[in-house]
Amino acid sequence: MNIIQTIASENNLENTQVKNVINLLTEGSTIPFIARYRKEKTNNLDEVQLRIIRDRFEYISELEERKTVILNTIEEQGKLTDELKQKITETTTKQHLEDLYLPFKPKKRTRATVARELGLEPLAELIRDQDDYTSWLQEFMKDRGDDDITETEAKQRGRDIVAEWISEDADLKEIIREKCWAEGTIKTEVRKEFEDQKTKFEMYYDFNEPIKNIPAHRFLAIRRGEEESVIKIRFELPDENILEFIAEKWIQHPEKPTDDLKMAIEDCYQRLMSPSIEVELRLKLKTMADDDSIKVFNENLRNLLLAPLGGTKMILGVDPGFKSGTKWVVVDETGKFHEKGIIYPTFPQKQIKQAEEAFTAIMKKYACEYICIGNGTASREVMQFVKDFLAKTKDTQTQAIIVNESGASVYSASDIAREEFPELDVSYRGAISIARRFQDPLAELVKIDPKSIGVGQYQHDVNQKKLKKSLDEVVESCVNYVGVNLNTASVSLLSYVSGMNKTLAKNVVSYRDEHGAFKERNELTNVSRFGPKSFEQSAGFLRITGGSNPLDQSAVHPENYAIVTKMAKDLDLSVEEMIGNDKALSNIVLKEYYTEEIGHLTLKDIIDELKKPGRDPRTSYIGAKLDENVQTIENLEPDMELEGTVTNLTNFGAFVDIGVHHDGLVHLSELSDRYIKEPSEICNVGDIVKVRILNVDLGRKRIALSMKSKAGKTGAGAGAAKKRKTPNKKQNQQKQHPNLTGKMDVDLSRLAEKFKGL
Repeated sequence: MNIIQTIASENNLENTQVKNVINLLTEGSTIPFIARYRKEKTNNLDEVQLRIIRDRFEYISELEERKTVILNTIEEQGKLTDELKQKITETTTKQHLEDLYLPFKPKKRTRATVARELGLEPLAELIRDQDDYTSWLQEFMKDRGDDDITETEAKQRGRDIVAEWISEDADLKEIIREKCWAEGTIKTEVRKEFEDQKTKFEMYYDFNEPIKNIPAHRFLAIRRGEEESVIKIRFELPDENILEFIAEKWIQHPEKPTDDLKMAIEDCYQRLMSPSIEVELRLKLKTMADDDSIKVFNENLRNLLLAPLGGTKMILGVDPGFKSGTKWVVVDETGKFHEKGIIYPTFPQKQIKQAEEAFTAIMKKYACEYICIGNGTASREVMQFVKDFLAKTKDTQTQAIIVNESGASVYSASDIAREEFPELDVSYRGAISIARRFQDPLAELVKIDPKSIGVGQYQHDVNQKKLKKSLDEVVESCVNYVGVNLNTASVSLLSYVSGMNKTLAKNVVSYRDEHGAFKERNELTNVSRFGPKSFEQSAGFLRITGGSNPLDQSAVHPENYAIVTKMAKDLDLSVEEMIGNDKALSNIVLKEYYTEEIGHLTLKDIIDELKKPGRDPRTSYIGAKLDENVQTIENLEPDMELEGTVTNLTNFGAFVDIGVHHDGLVHLSELSDRYIKEPSEICNVGDIVKVRILNVDLGRKRIALSMKSKAGKTGAGAGAAKKRKTPNKKQNQQKQHPNLTGKMDVDLSRLAEKFKGL
């Protein structure tokens, strides 16, 4: 198989594009580096396309290696025919390849193996060919004797061999697999001991759905229910159709005796094929559910990492609490910790006067522009105290905001936090994380395991190795998209820069601590283990502000500095004078600077970067306006309209923080007046949305929300999201999904319970 040609054909690309990408990856280039600095070689392929090429190349390479092993093995057995060799060579999937290899693969002792040892393979051939085996069997029985094996047992064992032959028919198995997927149904039923009990799997006590239609979150939910022994899963397959199909292929002579062959076919399907296919169906559903869930997690994580930033501001970070008190810290513009303390402005102590005195002293000592309050326990109560305090002191300059603290507790107990603040209690570390997260979400969130941020669905049920790899790539992509300040970045942040790892990141920070701030990018080559390849891959993503070379604060790669210098010389300007000079830069004729390696795409990127060097692609922070009269879930009433922040997206809807300590669920069917296939068509994690209360279940703390307009007019509806950083979603003009017909009054609180409970 021509790997390059195959990948190019599958993805509608040129062979040279695929070849160059594979060569660059083989040479050690990273995806972000190739996407940003090798556009001429790839003809402007983005990171998604590059990863598709990489993953497909790895799959096909492994497939070809496996083919070689299998061909050699079968040839050594002396059973490799030209027809079989061609089939193996031309197969395009690992599963079909293993099906072809199955008859020649060393097996454990089976019923067919025992039959062969007894010398019954000739009988099996006669049964297969529908020939009369009476005389052969009589001779066989004379030699063996009735005490060794009966005639009935001999015929059964002969059929065992035929059954195994049928089960090893690779082409037949492939078609049956497809039939089961297309026509099969997955069913669940509650176990007897849970029949009268209410559990989070209650909606699956009596459930069925076509296998091909079941969405990822639903399969993972019923799989969890099975693992917890609450429900049982079974597959209903088109057995009769499959048996007829097998008979059509294997019964070659309908006019001859067929009873034994039919019995072998039925035994093959019931004993060998059906259980095997059910395992394969489970595996396929699990793999698809994993991929779907990981995709949702990736998108949510990307939006969270690229969330609007507060910027370089002095922050008073607050980790609210009731009985244990509310911890506060002061963090300066660079994220450096200065001071800490504790107040008790809420129940049960309600030491409001002492808390006000403490905050008055803090605000006099530090010019805090924001008071950032974690959105956990007691957040709204502490927010009310802070608002009252600011009103009482007539402070109109300081703004109080709620910050999503998901994962802050994980960070505060981590090795990274202990290393950074060994003398501080975990709650103070959490307050620091809350403050820094407002300043720069990306820089702070990279310190936390992405799975602990709480923006996925069933993250503990999916393939953990695949999930980690995928999430790490999302973080790497975001870090390199934004760029990193070389003189302030933490080890955690630097370790995600293209061409770097934790060891290099630690070496960079150690060098910085010993020698002071980096003056220019070239100084990186003095860092231990920082070789030419590491420099090539990372330099363009590392920024130096106020260094000796003005280009070091931009995304222009050092390998292109000479071209920029020539541009400046041709314009009769210094590099400093040319940077930011839109008029001069717009007059540059790019063709005059083409080289063998650099063309229009790279030169255009250089000009765009020189016009606005070091610009952060993220937007500035905008917070949701929470209703001051709504503090707890008890304050909510049906039809109430509120503003909130999207905290998580799943396949079945969006969770929104409306400031009552419990996120509400906007089910997929309530996100828009038009049909949508997935929630991300309407909103993303971090978006500000307007929602309407549908119902509230106080007992289970479930809130059902809607973003549809009351009038039901076409459009995004009353709950249209404030888009901060992502382009408009493509419009989906399909008709209403048949699975949703008649289900618009779905019990959203139950769905919320199902997801939150899992």
